[in-house]
Amino acid sequence: MIVVKALLILFFTQDGYTGMALYALYMVGLWKLFEKSGLEGWWALVPFARDYQLARCAGRESEGPVYSLSGFGLTMLSIIMLFLNRTAEEQAVLSGRDLLITILAITLSLVYFIYNIRVWSGMIEVYGVRRRWMLLCLFTYTKFIPALVWGFNKKYQPEWKVEDIRAELARMATQGSASVMDEGLTVNLSERTATEFFRKKVLLRDIHMAIPKGHMVLLLGGSGAGKTTYVNAINGYEKAKAEVLLNGNNLYTQYKKMQYDVGFVPQSEMMRGKDTVLNTLLDAAKLRLPIEINAKQRRARVDEVMEIFGLTPVQNNLVEKLSGGQKKRLSISMEFISNPSLFILDEPDSGLDGVMARELFVQLRKIADTGKIVIVITHTPDRVVDLFDDVIVLAKDSARTGRLAYYGSIEDARKFFDCERMEQIVKSINRKEEGGEGLADDYVMKYAEVQHG
Repeated sequence: MIVVKALLILFFTQDGYTGMALYALYMVGLWKLFEKSGLEGWWALVPFARDYQLARCAGRESEGPVYSLSGFGLTMLSIIMLFLNRTAEEQAVLSGRDLLITILAITLSLVYFIYNIRVWSGMIEVYGVRRRWMLLCLFTYTKFIPALVWGFNKKYQPEWKVEDIRAELARMATQGSASVMDEGLTVNLSERTATEFFRKKVLLRDIHMAIPKGHMVLLLGGSGAGKTTYVNAINGYEKAKAEVLLNGNNLYTQYKKMQYDVGFVPQSEMMRGKDTVLNTLLDAAKLRLPIEINAKQRRARVDEVMEIFGLTPVQNNLVEKLSGGQKKRLSISMEFISNPSLFILDEPDSGLDGVMARELFVQLRKIADTGKIVIVITHTPDRVVDLFDDVIVLAKDSARTGRLAYYGSIEDARKFFDCERMEQIVKSINRKEEGGEGLADDYVMKYAEVQHG
């Protein structure tokens, strides 16, 4: 338990009045730092929330929750230890409880230490100071120095503010909307928000497009750009402040009527291994086809779908005995049973080799050619890009909000981004710390300019 106490003291406390004074100085410094970054200074007084707000100031908002929660966990351990009144004899013996607390303390301390480095590295970049400042940012009893110096010295100014979204970008992107089509998918999404760690967060903003029937569309975007959030919004699973119309019908106001007109195949496969292919599809047909469809009609539809996806030869095989490619086709078949007009697939080629993936996408191309709209998320787009008509590119802007950086044909996308490969497009919009070129804002603005002339 001595190790635990040492770790907790190292990260959180100093003895007596000295520790209290250093703690107060740190909060005063954070108050000024928050104000410089466009936040309310009083966040410095709120335990754990201030860690999250500091991460936002550092441009490390995605790391803020872990930074804050690991600090919270360490504090809870310290409180638990204070209430464990142990005798000298008990302290001499390491019980199972003590071992667990020690492991938790070491783990949380390492996590907090690593994320402390990441967050303060971001602050060093934001303030444009030398890396040697990190030596003072590592520990609680020295962090007050950079906080006070950067906070009170007018010489130190952040390169950007937390709430500073480029005004021109926001103004241009909010203009206009996509014209509603009688046939096809029309999306006019103003915003999709969520409450996350002490504040309302905008996940998606200003996404407008009209996709004609018969088009197969590639959905691109880096990690955190909002691809899954976007497809959940258009299929009605997670409603946004939006108008989504499929063949003239509003998916939000007529969801019950249209829920089976949209097929969504998630990345994970949700099938019972001990069922046969045939029984799996028959069960899917009972769930997804109208109640007035009789057993003979359901079986006919199942036979038709098995033929389309090449599953007829293995219809009596157990799901757990299928190959990876066959499981993918079965997963897709389950959603295709209802003959949806809009078909969305999240990484259907995950785990498949190039040949099997190609065969799968060729089948999806055939489905689109029957007049369906097929939207696909894939992390290996270039091996099948010739099969797509259009591409949607989502990117995180400077406020970490998913925005529309491009929607149009594949060839026009190559010209727009001056990139031949789709994977290079993703690299260009990813943030620099993610291995990208950090051009998301530029392309969001460029696309807005093109759209609004």
